[in-house]
Amino acid sequence: MKFTFNKALSLVAVGVISAVQGVQAASVYEIKNLDEVYSQDETAELIGTLKKTRSGYGMDVNANGESVALAKGKKKLSVSEEDNDDGVIDIEDGIAPEEKIKLSINQPIIANNFTFTAPKNDPAKPWLPVFDSVNGTTPPDESVEGEPDTINSVDTYYYAINDAGDKVGSMTAKQKTETYTGSTAGQTSWYYREFEQRGFVKSADGTETILTPPFTTYKKDESSEAVNIGGYSVAAQVNKTDLVAGHVGTELSQDSKNRINNCITGNSLPIDICIQEQQFPYNKYGDSYIKYQIRPYVWQLDDAGVVTSEQELPLEDTPSGDTVFIAQGFGLNASGVVVGRSEHYRPGKDSPSSDAFFWAPDADGNYQPTWIPMIEERDRSIAYDINDNNIVVGSYRQHISGYRRYKFFYFDINNPDVAIVTPNDFSTSLSDFSSWPRDINNKGQVVGSIEISNEKQTPRAKAGFLFDKVTSEFDDLNTLLTCESKGFIKNAEGAWIRAKVNIVDGSGKTLAYNRDIKVVEANGINEDGLIVGTAFVRKPEYKYDTKGKLLIGDNGLPIFALNGNGDPLTSYLPRMVVLESSSQRADNTWRTANNCVDQGNEDKNYERKGGASFAWLFVLPLLWLRRRIL
Repeated sequence: MKFTFNKALSLVAVGVISAVQGVQAASVYEIKNLDEVYSQDETAELIGTLKKTRSGYGMDVNANGESVALAKGKKKLSVSEEDNDDGVIDIEDGIAPEEKIKLSINQPIIANNFTFTAPKNDPAKPWLPVFDSVNGTTPPDESVEGEPDTINSVDTYYYAINDAGDKVGSMTAKQKTETYTGSTAGQTSWYYREFEQRGFVKSADGTETILTPPFTTYKKDESSEAVNIGGYSVAAQVNKTDLVAGHVGTELSQDSKNRINNCITGNSLPIDICIQEQQFPYNKYGDSYIKYQIRPYVWQLDDAGVVTSEQELPLEDTPSGDTVFIAQGFGLNASGVVVGRSEHYRPGKDSPSSDAFFWAPDADGNYQPTWIPMIEERDRSIAYDINDNNIVVGSYRQHISGYRRYKFFYFDINNPDVAIVTPNDFSTSLSDFSSWPRDINNKGQVVGSIEISNEKQTPRAKAGFLFDKVTSEFDDLNTLLTCESKGFIKNAEGAWIRAKVNIVDGSGKTLAYNRDIKVVEANGINEDGLIVGTAFVRKPEYKYDTKGKLLIGDNGLPIFALNGNGDPLTSYLPRMVVLESSSQRADNTWRTANNCVDQGNEDKNYERKGGASFAWLFVLPLLWLRRRIL
């Protein structure tokens, strides 16, 4: 299952919503990983991704101010109007077709996803992205064209970190080769990987533990030899006892079995190569032909990083016939309660539904599934996280004002007879803004993403939100930012104005544009209220040749991409951000964004300097969730 989205935002609607949200919150937030000085060159942007990568996504942060994040290289992303369960969307605006990385059995595998940390107490600079190797990966800025040993073939993803510094995520295997026997002139090898997705734990001391799923090989029949299909596992969360929650593949779907059977007996390709061809994405949305029955799973690790026990969590219902049931674990608390989603049969229904579930261990340590009840009008619910007070946060889908919307809810499993609660967001009643929570701390603070525009039939812009369960206060994080964090500076008269960025390219052309930062998602919050997520930052677009190589001018600088009028282009790209609240500081005199609103001339100034891709207006860069959700 893949999630994509697109379309544009009404700037007028944003202005209306910003005015509605004028109520002051308890805290003001500052983006901590801005450059110390706004330099007038291409470094004048957030430090929120690794060198030589395009995008950065903040994932989680622990009590010690250690955060984990993802960096994405230059691979072209897909945009679609397909239905979307989780607000999970990719962008392609500003990414040239020649930058696309194609996965093929006939070409060396080039990885495009990298893991990094951004610790508060980094000796070089607080919150500086630091590449963190998994499965032997090397930093993306150390890859050298023509030197295969320096080029990664392993895609890696971080999803969570506990207070001890243990990190969890998923990864691929390294590239392997097999001698080519086809007819293409000049080709000497086929390329494949032993698995395409496997959960792992990386301990604070650097120990890596692979979480092997229970199903990694397949036999066509009893007389056939087993073949490697790689298997599927994801580690989504880890608690303070090093209990890891996630999900695994337990069996192939019937269509996938048929495809593997054909690789075994009816295909001219070697078996491993044929299977790999089925596992690589076959369309621009990243879909693979190999699909699994998926079940929630937990692994218990000891202090040495060794798995001491593991178990598959049960379904509430048994699938009928060849029905594929998907059940996944996403969140986990200190008591070992797992939350996620599962397909099951609602009371009186013959067809399965996908709904939010939690699994709690009984007195014997065996997990029992519990459906989080939804009224008939609500479907496709999912639970993302649970805190140590047993408060679950998730979302469901419902028709509101004639349109399908997704709404954030919370649920207290200590009182299972009490219905879920859907908080009001920017109004005093149930709005039609879709919202998706991602994390909840033990103080009841919830972060996530929410729509912020009023279009009815077209996809909408989104922003990071902060919700306080105690006060029921719900805020767009962009309205809580300091002026500096929004991209403003004070002029000589003391008024807030947009900071200007002036950049010279390889041809000597100068581009001037307004600094602009938009927080589009919040993914993690610790007990001190420190938030990590993703912002879109305006920056120049550069030219690439047909091989995807950045074009450099005689002065050693990259060359701008130009529009039809010959003006330089800018676009919005994702960057990992860290937001600190004023409640964490003795100095509580920060200014809010309400003191530094745009004066309506930003777009005009911008248009005179060239076109832009307003990608931030309509997308969330949660590419990581594609791997975590399925």
